[in-house]
Parts: sequence; structure tokens; C-alpha cells
Amino acid sequence: FGTLFNTYGFFSLYANIDEWAPAAGKIVPVANRPEIDRWIISKLNSLVKEVRQQLADYEPTKACRAIEHFVDAHLSNWYVRLYRRRFWKGEMNADKQAAYETLFECLLTTSQLMSPVAPFFSDWLFQNLAAPAREHGESADARLQHESVHLTLLAEAKEDLIDLDLEQRMDYAQRTSSLVLSIRKKNSINVRQPLQKILLPVLDESFERHVEDVKDLILAEVNVKEISYLRDDDEGFLKKRIKPNFKTLGKRLGKNMKAAAQAIGQFSQEDIAAVEKSGSYTLKVGDEQFELTLADFEITTEDIPGWKVASDGSLTVALDLTLSESLEAEGMARELVNRIQNIRKGKDFDVTDRIKVMISEEEAIQKAVAAFGGYIKGEVLADELTVGATNGGEEVELPGDIKATIGVERVA
Repeated sequence: FGTLFNTYGFFSLYANIDEWAPAAGKIVPVANRPEIDRWIISKLNSLVKEVRQQLADYEPTKACRAIEHFVDAHLSNWYVRLYRRRFWKGEMNADKQAAYETLFECLLTTSQLMSPVAPFFSDWLFQNLAAPAREHGESADARLQHESVHLTLLAEAKEDLIDLDLEQRMDYAQRTSSLVLSIRKKNSINVRQPLQKILLPVLDESFERHVEDVKDLILAEVNVKEISYLRDDDEGFLKKRIKPNFKTLGKRLGKNMKAAAQAIGQFSQEDIAAVEKSGSYTLKVGDEQFELTLADFEITTEDIPGWKVASDGSLTVALDLTLSESLEAEGMARELVNRIQNIRKGKDFDVTDRIKVMISEEEAIQKAVAAFGGYIKGEVLADELTVGATNGGEEVELPGDIKATIGVERVA
């Protein structure tokens, strides 16, 4: 319950600050909300359908796993994390109102869905959401009139709010971002270091359109400059290897396993591409034939010089790890911003205080300040930024085993 508890804590903190409560006359129609709101509402209603079906089939474990995945992967780690600024920015407007309404609906419906298997926590969550709404709001939502989640009718999916096309393109955004970040982590490349390019093999006719719709979101999340696509005539760029999944095929094929492994090992790049595209394959071994699915194969992609590759099912990502001087300078500039902001916090400066910054002389730092000095000053609210003598300051560590001294002073 930790993630759900923290998500509610985030919501209640800002809702209390803004004295927000659902009001019937102020609700922003879902169709008029930003795409990210429509996406999480769509995922919520898809979840309602799945949970109701699993409970009807006496599968509470599957229902719980679906709720857990929704809260962890979609609601907390994507919706709230990426768009939390909407809750703490300025005065109430239509965008902020939509954000509150969307997160409130997700939390309230989740409390209902989990109530059969987590009766106490779900009721605590429901009462914390419903009581303030009854006291301060004028919502027409019948659920809020009850004092316990166990007195409400289990939520039903609203089919008109489910947008599978939107869910698909956001799924591509999440999976692509996750693969790129995994490559960064594996190769010890900090997210603050920008990279140049992602290559994505096109999966089907709609893939490129879907990714283009969320391209800006992906690039911002992983700090990469551009996305390019590999089409059928470029397929030789990526080399793939395939072998049988012995866990799924061992019992099914039995004595034929060895012959099947040899046959699968001889697949050409075209054969592998066909398996990935169709998701199935008919394997003939002697006089027998077996219907295989994508889960019956283990497909990996070989790295390319200067690139690293990762896959998630049929989705493959190639990331260019080559660092130009410009990229290195921008990465250093971002690192300097991070260190200067930490020093500001340590000195307990007000967020609006103007400062002057002095950084000890290092070649990499000089290049970063020369190219991105304006960016650094804008991010840390610096009126002055100099490289040279610091007259004291704090020693910090930077990429490339660089130790620098940064002096930060408040401007009177």
C-alpha cells in the first residue's frame, strides 16, 4: 500500500493548500482535459473492466495484481511523477482543476476496486477522500454520500472514456522510455547527460504515427535529442538472434526439443522478423508440427558499434552513446546546475534570491560555461557567472573525475 498511500498524501497536501473539493458546477468534461488526463482515465476504466471480470471469475489475486500495476506503473510513476507541477503551480485554472478531478477520480475508484480484498485500508482511503468532499463540495457523485466504501456500488467501466488508441501510444512512450533508461543505467550514463539519437524499428503501419504523437514526451523523459525509425529496407542495421524458450517448450516438445532447437537456431533475419510481426509460428519437426507463440522464443539484438540495444517483447530500442563536444558541454552544464542548486539549498536561500556564482577553472567547465552560460544562469537565478578564482566555496565532484570549487553568494 506504500505507493498508493504516498500518492494520496501528494494529492491531499496540495488539495488542502488550494482548499479544493469536487463541485458539480465546476467539473471539466473529460473530453476537454489534457491528453495525459484522458489517458489515465482510459486506463482506469480499462482497469475497472478487468477487475470486475477477474472478481467474477473468482480470481482475486489477478485482480489485485492489476490494481497494483495500475497504481505503480501508471498512476504514480507516470501520471503524478511527470505532471506534478500542475498541482503546485500558481492559481486555480481549468488545467489545475482537471488535474485534481482526474487524480481524485483515480484514487476514489481504486479504493472501491480494492475494497473486497483490502477492506480497512480501502475504507480509510475512501473516507479521507469522501468526507472533505461532502463537507466542502457540492458533487453530484452518489458515491460521496456514503460514509463507507462498503456501502457504495462497485464502479462500472465507462466504455465511452476508454481510448485504446491513446493507451497504445502511451504504452509505447512508457516502454521506450524504460528501455532507454535501462541502457543508460547499464552503461553508467547519467540522465543529465544528453544523448543524440534513438533508433526504433517500425513494428507496424500505426507504430510510427503513435510514437510521433508522444515523441516530445519520450525525448524529455530520457534526455535525448531525436528519434529516427528503421523500416523494412533498413532491417540489416540490427542483427537479431533467436533461440527456443526451454521453459515453455520443454514439456510440450519432449523428445523433439533438440531437433526443434536446431531448426530455430537456423532462422534467418527474415524468419525472426516474421515471428515478431505475426506473433506465431508453425514449427515442423519430423512428421509432427507445433503451433508456437512469441513467448516460446527468446529473441535478443546484437549491439552495434557506438550503439547499445535493448528489447521488450517486439519493441526494440537502439541508443546512440557517442558523445560529441557539444553534448558533453551540455551535460556538464546540467551537472553544474544541479550542484549549484544543492549549494543554494544548503545555504537556505529563498527560491527567489538572486545569486552570483564563481567556479574554479577546469577545461570541461570552461567549455560548458562558454556554450551554456545563459542556460546555467537562468536555471539558478544567477546575475553573475565566472570561471576562475572562487575565494572559498564548496568542493564538488563532477563527471570525468573532476573536482571543482563552487562559490555561491546572495546578491544584495
